[in-house]
Amino acid sequence: MNAIMNTIVKKTRFFVTGLVLATVLLVIPCSCNKEFLSPKPLSIFTPENAMTSVASLYNALAACDIQIREEIYGDAPAYLTELMFSDLCVEGMNDNPGTNQNATLMVTPTANLNNGNGNRILWHIENAYRGLRNAHVVIDAVNNFEMEEAERNTILGMAYFHRAMRYYRLTHQFGDVPYVGKNITSPRLDFYSTKREAILRKMKQDLEFAVQWVPDNVDRGRPTKGACGHLLTKINLALGEFDDAIASASAVINSGVYALMREPFGVVPQEEGNYFSSRGIVRDDVVARLHWFANKHIPANKEVLYMVNSNEDLPSSRADLQIMRQALPFWSKTAAKQLYTPDGRPGMSDQAGREIDLVRSFGRGIGRTPPTVYHAFEIWDDPNDLRHKRYNWMRMEDLVYNHQDLKGSSPYYGQPLQLHDADGRVLTTDTIGNWYGWPHYKLYTPDPRRVQPQGGAGDWYIFRLAETYLLRAEAYWWKGQPEEAMADINEVRTRAHCAPYTDASQVDIGTVLSERARELYWEEPRRTELTRIAFIFAQTGKPFNGKTYSLPAFGTSNFYYDWLMEKNNFFRDNIVAFNGQTYEIQPYHVLWPIPQPMIDANTLGVINQNFGYDGYGNNVPPLDQIPAEEL
Repeated sequence: MNAIMNTIVKKTRFFVTGLVLATVLLVIPCSCNKEFLSPKPLSIFTPENAMTSVASLYNALAACDIQIREEIYGDAPAYLTELMFSDLCVEGMNDNPGTNQNATLMVTPTANLNNGNGNRILWHIENAYRGLRNAHVVIDAVNNFEMEEAERNTILGMAYFHRAMRYYRLTHQFGDVPYVGKNITSPRLDFYSTKREAILRKMKQDLEFAVQWVPDNVDRGRPTKGACGHLLTKINLALGEFDDAIASASAVINSGVYALMREPFGVVPQEEGNYFSSRGIVRDDVVARLHWFANKHIPANKEVLYMVNSNEDLPSSRADLQIMRQALPFWSKTAAKQLYTPDGRPGMSDQAGREIDLVRSFGRGIGRTPPTVYHAFEIWDDPNDLRHKRYNWMRMEDLVYNHQDLKGSSPYYGQPLQLHDADGRVLTTDTIGNWYGWPHYKLYTPDPRRVQPQGGAGDWYIFRLAETYLLRAEAYWWKGQPEEAMADINEVRTRAHCAPYTDASQVDIGTVLSERARELYWEEPRRTELTRIAFIFAQTGKPFNGKTYSLPAFGTSNFYYDWLMEKNNFFRDNIVAFNGQTYEIQPYHVLWPIPQPMIDANTLGVINQNFGYDGYGNNVPPLDQIPAEEL
């Protein structure tokens, strides 16, 4: 096994080379032409002629890792679409037309579904099939080279992990989708949708193999045995196999390899910029240490199951998180959406090098993801929660008026921001995108190459052990074991210095979801997880607030929509945004539409459309099992 791991370490040197593979191993051209599930090589360098050695297998696996990174990194990342249509956040960039306040208007099969100023639904399905392409290159080629059986199975297990990741997301974003189980080497136009359950059952088989062969002690940035078990737990939950979910989660938790970080470790987070330095703030706690960029990849961090890597040496801006740009309020706007002082003057400056240099301390946000009332206020049930304590979670009142023109001429220079003046007038034209709190401890990433930081290169968690505990808690709750569910939730809560829950009768799916929101913001694909839970309610008939659900009525009545109507005040109250659009969503948005060009191009088969969208009437029964030729 040591020899295998030495080989993995050696092959990981090809990680950057994998950038080339990620570029050319395309499955779905962005123009959505007639080969959307087929390869269209951009040059004579194709997957088939690239598979020349064992090292090339690791290159293709690295490309799979990079594609997971791409969801989160860069400007207007696709991850925003998961948040915009969840219970936690909505689209806040409301000074542009065509953004996603109104899902009824903007989420249709023929809409622009890959728009950085709107949603990235098309990106999600395209990138998933590109990732499947790279995984299948490895699966198909792994037997072409001489190597020890253990190494062969390790490589195959990692490829299975990546295949399962893509299908897990696809089946909870789009439901029934075409199943592709092999590398496609010639154009095909004869795809049919396959039932979600059949796909997930195949992925369970893949991951059961992976957890036997993928080791734990791999380089950060590679999937581990723990990551395979974690993903297997999600798929067990999705299949309604709760005993298996408990077993797979317990195998990770009790492995002796991973542990929740309960004491400060690693590098102390720096006091960024003049703002923190002037206040002597040192955020020396375990939560701040866990999420400080320099501590994510170090061996002392025992909580990480799977992460993606980036560093300042990578040339592309797509390798930058730019997370402060996406997640922070537009506090710095100096024109139409200014924050004004109580005496009516522009109060904020985003210029670096000023006496009060807020942009260096926090970065320049554009207000893309304003939180719901549920996320901003309702979930915080303990004043000692490290994840919400002052200066870990920034509040607008923690900022000060810093516009240089105020100095010497206004009593408000250097004073805390105010939302209202003495007469109750609101001091900003946009309370949605300009005024909300955020988890600074998690989102701050040094950005040395920009004068106005937006979030530079840095590693990011995909799976952590904290989520494994919460997945097992959920499985216990579905089984009717609230005491055990409460114990797992408390493992995560108490690490954050919250008081443990003591009344198991009060534990429900909302308890789990609220703890996930506190712990996993900007880590979990929130909408995917809500839809997974909605499917489980429909499969089991278990009631929520006295209401039961069913799969036949999934598009008209589901937990996802009812939960959003309870927790997302923007959609529930049809709030009108700065650009005049109304926040609106429908029950059928529990699944995204299959982009119409993909359906139209598939002339020899039928790719079904989801309920509620134009074209649903043309559906045929989906395949209820995976065709033998795809196994």
